[in-house]
Amino acid sequence: MGHKLDLSGLTDVEADHVIQVVQRDMELRKTEEMRLNEMKKALVEEGSRSVLLSRQHRFNERCCIRCCSPFTFLLNPKRSCLDCCYNVCKGCCTYSKKDKGWLCSACQKTRSVLPR
Repeated sequence: MGHKLDLSGLTDVEADHVIQVVQRDMELRKTEEMRLNEMKKALVEEGSRSVLLSRQHRFNERCCIRCCSPFTFLLNPKRSCLDCCYNVCKGCCTYSKKDKGWLCSACQKTRSVLPR
């Protein structure tokens, strides 16, 4: 921002409308910044939780690191996330055609929030 608007060539109604649009834009930017900060905070907390769970003896061999549901051979097989390498269940991941592998929900969010 930091730019001054020259509204001298506009009528009062037009100038008011421009000011309202700029104020709305500033509000939206602030809201989006707050949303992204909350998402980043949640991702940090998720990462901390995952680290704690992974330290439990063979926890991630038996259960999904994201939702803690147990793996079963046919109904809920484990899949390894390309980014974090934790095992996750089918409900907590999606297949990335671009990367040709599975991404857990937390890593998907991280990719959408943080530039690569």
